[in-house]
Amino acid sequence: MRFMRLGEPGAEIPVVTDGTTTWDLRPLTADIDGAFLSDDGLTRAEAAAGAGDLPELDPAGLRIGAPIARPQAVICIGMNYAAHARESGSEPPTDIVVFYKHPNTVVGPNDDILLPPGSTTTDWEVELAVVIGKRARYLDSPEHAIDHIAGFAVANDVSEREYQLQRSLGQWSKGKSFETFNPLGPWLVPAAEVGDGSGLGIRSRVNGESRQDSNTSDLIFNVAEIVYRLSRFTVLEPGDLINTGTPEGVGLSGRFPYLAAGDEVEVEVDGLGAQRSAVRPAL
Repeated sequence: MRFMRLGEPGAEIPVVTDGTTTWDLRPLTADIDGAFLSDDGLTRAEAAAGAGDLPELDPAGLRIGAPIARPQAVICIGMNYAAHARESGSEPPTDIVVFYKHPNTVVGPNDDILLPPGSTTTDWEVELAVVIGKRARYLDSPEHAIDHIAGFAVANDVSEREYQLQRSLGQWSKGKSFETFNPLGPWLVPAAEVGDGSGLGIRSRVNGESRQDSNTSDLIFNVAEIVYRLSRFTVLEPGDLINTGTPEGVGLSGRFPYLAAGDEVEVEVDGLGAQRSAVRPAL
């Protein structure tokens, strides 16, 4: 089953789909949020759909929103593929590199990416995203971390490199928190169907040309390790979003031009769906 939110921004309808039939989740919840996830909402929704207890909904013509309501936190892991660390000019880290994005960066998977005024260094970053389903606080091992994950999604950690690096004073979030800089979705796929998030092909294209082509098995710190390590210094709440890092092949490498108005960015992760965003100037 795949969980989605359909409709205009701020008025999305929570749904679940098996790829053929789409069911309206509003008899169970107003939204796919932390409260729903922590109350075993995904399992209850699948059972209700299977039992015929939910009304069907026609998704035709409806915008696809981010598959979760605006999270309380968007926590990102930097330089988590060795080749990407090297193309960024750094050695692979010995511990997780952490930065934050403003939660209002999260938009739908096919929404436009808005170029900040004057930007010439806006970059794409396809990532495996993790959604927390159960509070994680001082976990005692990575093995216990998977139990705290609701599911997985595709994210694009869009980055403005000048603000991230030249204007940062060490604070990467300056280049990460512009509006629309975290397209998410199209689906939230339950962890029970994805496992630990390893072994998934992960790719990006710009204007149809391949940019990134890797596999989540190449993460330096895997999903369980990330959740475990984060829990040792911050409490993860249901509905929180974690971007786990991007592989090599971004504009920062110098091998490709940065994004410009009129470009089209596609990102995808095996089993989690694909996004397609047009790039246009912020007005």
